[in-house]
Parts: sequence; structure tokens; C-alpha cells
Amino acid sequence: MLKALPHISRRRALQGAGAALVVFGLLMWWLVPAGDDSPGGRMTFSTGVKNAVYERYGKLLRTAVAQDMPKVDVELLNSQGSQENVERVATGKADFTIAAADAVEKYRLEGGAGADRLRGCARLYDDYVQLVVRRSSDIEKAADLRDKRVAVGQPRSGVRLIADRVLKAADLDPEKDLTAVDAGIDKAPTLLKKGDIDAFFWSGGLPTSSVLELSEEFDIRLVKLGDLVEELHKQGGASRYYRAAVMPADAYPKAQQNAAVPTLAVANLLVTTDRADPELTEGLTRTVIDSRDHIGDQVHAAQLVDLRTALYTDPLDLHDGARRYYRSVKP
Repeated sequence: MLKALPHISRRRALQGAGAALVVFGLLMWWLVPAGDDSPGGRMTFSTGVKNAVYERYGKLLRTAVAQDMPKVDVELLNSQGSQENVERVATGKADFTIAAADAVEKYRLEGGAGADRLRGCARLYDDYVQLVVRRSSDIEKAADLRDKRVAVGQPRSGVRLIADRVLKAADLDPEKDLTAVDAGIDKAPTLLKKGDIDAFFWSGGLPTSSVLELSEEFDIRLVKLGDLVEELHKQGGASRYYRAAVMPADAYPKAQQNAAVPTLAVANLLVTTDRADPELTEGLTRTVIDSRDHIGDQVHAAQLVDLRTALYTDPLDLHDGARRYYRSVKP
């Protein structure tokens, strides 16, 4: 009996070591990314103006892609906004982008180069139209912008597209009835503080950091725009993508002073073309959905990406790679 003990101990030790190796192997399989299965190559992603939501989202998404698809190198390109983004992707100057649905539809209706090749990957979050003025301003509605100096976004931005249509709905001609200033969210807050403009338009997720920061150091408020939806829809075309929405009271607490603001909203889409590799597109769509909470910690609007509605990318058909992802996670 005493002689058998060492043999039993060795056997148990070997069994224990074997079990430990199995556990270690399973742990390593769980912890180490499946890089060998990752698609590879270079991806160009068109974002937006500096320090705005599109750029911040793009930077965070690039970090998430580096974790999920380590063989993919993501290059970010700044842009003026949605209209330029759509044109870049459609003509092959970028592989993926974020763009508002109205800008996508406008490009399609106008027969832009490569419009028929555009595809959707995901419906992301909504942009809210924000008309910002000094708190002491006499501007109470869009029609009060007559004879004012108004920043209407950069020429190829989604903001400019929306601003022009909102002004038209308010029976204003931006070329005759006011002084339109070509400035986006990167410059408009400073211009308002300096008194160089009376108001500025912005369309972005809530809260937009530049507007939030402005509200905390300068007395501003947001003008109600929700009553213009019917007039906007009468314009036809891409205007059908605008809908009534409400900015919650806590979006910009100091600016809104505990009051919700009726306004307009339009959906943002993750856009590519039928040229994009299906495996890469499937992987990027998965990363967008899986990284929602992480990105949302820094870009609040990203928290609103919802798997249940993400596949509704109207006016674009789903890319085959994105469709493959949604089928893989269908309950």
C-alpha cells in the first residue's frame, strides 16, 4: 500500500496538470482575439468637421475595429459633413461613412455619380436640428431670422441642407432675407460668443459636445422648430425624412432651463457601396453594434444604436455583408 502511493500521486498530478492545460487553453481561446480569421486590408472612413460627433464617432470606431479586426487599417478623413460624405463613398474616394438619410436621398434623386451603388450597413442614431441663439435674443422662431446673421453650416454639409430647407419652410430665402454665414460647429459657437452672428444651425446627436460646452460658459437657448414639419414635408423629395422630435430637457440643462424643446430629427446611416468586401462589411457592422455601449460612454448618441432597428437603412438597400450579420444574430 505504501509503495502504491507515489504512483497514485503521480497519476493525479498528471491528471491535474492535464486539466490545468485544458483550462488554460480554453482561457487563452477566450481572451485572445481570433486575428487569423479577421479580414485584412485598408479601410477609408469619411467622418466630418473637427470635434463634431461624426469625427469623434469615427475615432472611437477605429479603436473598436483595431480590437475586432486587427488586420484592418482604418484611415479617417475629415469632411464638411453628410453631403460630402455621400459623394466620397459613391465615387470611391472613401469606403464607409456616416451620413444623414436626407443627404443620401438627395444624392440619389439628383442622380449623383455612383448613386446606384450606394448601400446601407446600419441605421445608427438620430440627428436633432438645433437652432442656437443668445438667451437675450429676440429670435423665438425660424421666421425671426429675417435680416439676421446666421451660420448655416458649410456648403457640402448636412447642416446646410437642413438649414436651407428649414428657412424655406419658414418662408425665408437664405440668399435674400438674411446674411448666411458659411460656418459649421467648429466655428459657429465662437462667432456667436463674439457677436459676429445672431444664430447658428446645427444638426447632430444629443448632446453635441460643442453646444454643451458653449451652454456652460455662455448664456444660450434653443429655438423651437417642431411646428415646421408639415411645411417641410410639402417640399417633397428628401424632406420626407424629417420628423417631429423633442430634445429632452437634460440634453443641454443650462440652455434649456429644464424645458424640452420641440424640433426636427433625421436618421443617420452607416453607408458604403456594393464595391465593399462582404466579409469586411459584415465585420464592421458587427463592431458597430457590439461597441455601442463603449462608444456611447463618450458619444452619447451612439447609445441609441438599436439592433432591432439597425437594419432599416431606408432609402438604401442593405449591403450583402450587413445582411449576413443581421441573419447571424436573428433570434
